[in-house]
Amino acid sequence: MEKSKVLVVGGTGYLGRRIVKASLAQGHETYVMLRPEIGLDIDKLQMLLSFKAQGARLLEASLDDHRSLVAAVKQVDVVVSAMSGVHFRSHNLQLQLKLVDAIKEAGNVKVG
Repeated sequence: MEKSKVLVVGGTGYLGRRIVKASLAQGHETYVMLRPEIGLDIDKLQMLLSFKAQGARLLEASLDDHRSLVAAVKQVDVVVSAMSGVHFRSHNLQLQLKLVDAIKEAGNVKVG
């Protein structure tokens, strides 16, 4: 099986952390988006450091900074969004659309 470069957005969430672990276990070059919005959330920071220790690469990007999103997407072949929308569905939809716009601009990931 061909290995991919996978970017997981929302990698510290319930589903996202499982996707990161599965991607690493399958031998894919795995990137996890490190968003400045997480601030000093110790649990998320520890999880990100754990992923890094397992071989994942952390990519700094913000969903509010289009250029940083495009730069992050240009480094990978696959983007998996596991952002939760439980508490703020309409806001989450806007964030997802920002990610899609960055994917389209980067041009290297197929949208399907």
